[in-house]
Amino acid sequence: MKLFGSKVSPLLVFMLVMTTLVWQGQATPCGSTFFSALVQLIPCRASVSPFSPIPPTEGCCSAIKALGQPCLCVLVNGPPISGVDRNMAMLLPEKCTANFEPCKSLFFQR
Repeated sequence: MKLFGSKVSPLLVFMLVMTTLVWQGQATPCGSTFFSALVQLIPCRASVSPFSPIPPTEGCCSAIKALGQPCLCVLVNGPPISGVDRNMAMLLPEKCTANFEPCKSLFFQR
């Protein structure tokens, strides 16, 4: 029985990845790719470094407001970003008075 043979496993992985991407695309109407959204937040790098006491700059707050809540949530819920504390990134809208809704975690939903 070759139900779990080498040809089925890659197909299942592909289908799982595609389903997840489609679901994320419907749940988060972000017009930017993950990489371009990340590049837009370069001015915030010092404010989201682990254990950083540095408040967000005016340039960072402008970038957050321009990026928007859906794209920020894509970054927060996306793959790990080296040197970025996700909890600190989630606080940026509040610190910048952007009045965004909180991001829902895609990984820990019930």
